[in-house]
Amino acid sequence: MPKRRAETPGRAAGPIGRLMLAVVPDATNPDDHPGQTDHSTDARVLLLSRPGCHLCDDARLVVERVTTELGEPYVERDITLDAADLQAYGESIPVVFVDGVQIDFWRVSEDRLRAALRPNDQHR
Repeated sequence: MPKRRAETPGRAAGPIGRLMLAVVPDATNPDDHPGQTDHSTDARVLLLSRPGCHLCDDARLVVERVTTELGEPYVERDITLDAADLQAYGESIPVVFVDGVQIDFWRVSEDRLRAALRPNDQHR
């Protein structure tokens, strides 16, 4: 009989299910992240990363390229500095949010990021 993977109570199977349930703290509110510097209160883009993560390096290049071209600031937050971030996103980084909505994880799509940053009247 094949072995079945044990499910953890209260946890959706796999990282995608768990991410759908995650609550994203306000990146612009320093009270949500004590000890971390908010580089720009106007930043619409939040990149969650951690040191030594090669996918985070790739994501940073995409985020930097797109935000620079569009004149949008972004904030990068190291999940290892916050236990809640580490628990919520430790297996899913890098994670990119635009206006508090998760748009990507693991591999960041330049097209998806550009679309999320379009003015509201252009989403139609």
